[in-house]
Amino acid sequence: MIVMPAGITPSQEGFDGVVWSILGQTYTLKQHSDHSMAWHALFPSGTFVPPHVHPTQDEFVYVLSGRYDLWLDGKEFTATAGDLVRMPMGIPHGIFNKSDADATSLFWVAPTRSLKGLFERIHNVPDPAEVVRIAAEHEVDFLPPPG
Repeated sequence: MIVMPAGITPSQEGFDGVVWSILGQTYTLKQHSDHSMAWHALFPSGTFVPPHVHPTQDEFVYVLSGRYDLWLDGKEFTATAGDLVRMPMGIPHGIFNKSDADATSLFWVAPTRSLKGLFERIHNVPDPAEVVRIAAEHEVDFLPPPG
């Protein structure tokens, strides 16, 4: 069982020094236990996470700066600094930075399940199709493109 230690993860550092590069985005691990996992995310302009489902996790995004365009359960939304996005388990969602500026946020999931293992495996993987294939092994199911 992974238990979260008490302490502080400094603003410019990752928990245990962990930082992942995933398809142009930077994820800095901030906290990890069996019960939840949190990471700071930097989405440069034009980057996105296509529509997908976490069948065993609730996911949250607290927007720190910039703007995210979201596809959530078939509807479109926009979230800006100070907004909290709630993505319940089993509900399809996609996250897009369609703006001309970087967007930053704090993401977290509960429970963690195998998400940390997924991020470890897809760190620096350049092929989106390979990322989708690996994600399916870690309880993240990407939806087929529309049409």
